[in-house]
Amino acid sequence: MSLHNFKNWTDNLNEQDEKLPVLFIGHGSPMNGIEDNEFSQTWSKMGQGITRPKAVIVVSAHWLTRGTHITAMEDPKTIHDFGGFPQELFDVQYSAKGNPELAKETAKLITSTQVGLDHDWGLDHGTWTVVRHMYPNADIPVLQLSIDYSKPASYHYELAKQLSSLRKKGVLIIGSGNMVHNLRMIDWKKLNEPDYGFDWAIEMNNVFKEKIADGNHKALMDYESLNKAAKLAIPTPDHYYPLMYILGLQDNKDDLSFFNDKMVGGSLNMTSVKIG
Repeated sequence: MSLHNFKNWTDNLNEQDEKLPVLFIGHGSPMNGIEDNEFSQTWSKMGQGITRPKAVIVVSAHWLTRGTHITAMEDPKTIHDFGGFPQELFDVQYSAKGNPELAKETAKLITSTQVGLDHDWGLDHGTWTVVRHMYPNADIPVLQLSIDYSKPASYHYELAKQLSSLRKKGVLIIGSGNMVHNLRMIDWKKLNEPDYGFDWAIEMNNVFKEKIADGNHKALMDYESLNKAAKLAIPTPDHYYPLMYILGLQDNKDDLSFFNDKMVGGSLNMTSVKIG
């Protein structure tokens, strides 16, 4: 689609009868990007099971910035932002197009801060390892919205609300991170043991699910006050903040379900949320 045609599309598109869901996806190890496992299989089924979007915007835990930015290039590069993995993973090129006009339209929707149009980043592994399973033909435009890491959880939650109209314009919004994410405490010897979690990690996984199911977003924004285990589950909030965007996009008519609700290596969860 040419920029001119897409501009016409964004200017003239009426809201759809169907509102797209929003997804928080626990992305876990980069290896999930090339492995055929229960997590990647679920991502694939998710892509097949929801209405095909016109574009995808991902808030990835791996794009932390000062200020808020959105990728605005036509051909975003595939970023291999990791080390120590097999060459097969580094060889992956996910060739989805970007969409500069959608980037501009999205930036205009956000009035609480100025949004930078980025031409340098691309699609990091928080995005492509998931989206390539959902849309393997790379035939849907994919953009990334950065996380202003200088801001608290409430900032991201409120910013997300300004994007709600995109749900009825064919744009799928995904938050990609992990609710429980403490890499320093992973038990590497039990990494392949199915659904293995430390007691505190299991506790926090259940707490997060309970608060999400109850719609208690305030408690989730104030996550450090939940209990002592929260500091183990979220030693740094980079992988947690993408959840705030998805909760901010929820309305009171949305259905809610969990998927890939499993622990990995003791201190990581893959628990994911579909809203809508």
